[in-house]
Amino acid sequence: MTHTAHNKLVSFIWSVADDCLRDVYVSGKYRYIILPFVVLRRIDSLLETTKDAVLEEVRYQREDAGQIELDPDGLRQASKYVFYNISPFILNF
Repeated sequence: MTHTAHNKLVSFIWSVADDCLRDVYVSGKYRYIILPFVVLRRIDSLLETTKDAVLEEVRYQREDAGQIELDPDGLRQASKYVFYNISPFILNF
């Protein structure tokens, strides 16, 4: 990432903070909100390509296999990562 691209990204993140968090959080506390959401968005982006497969595995385990508790091994295999997200919602900024 070039220095210019990095600066654009940083400016974008702080503009979102100014637009969405002003009067909700003290400006000095933005970092406690921004960093976790940036990390969550990055994880959500990684899982985006396998989201449908994971949700299909959840549906299979609940409906077809009749399991009460989900099998994490099947979900990890569907996500192709050691972590997965079974929520149908996405973080879309």
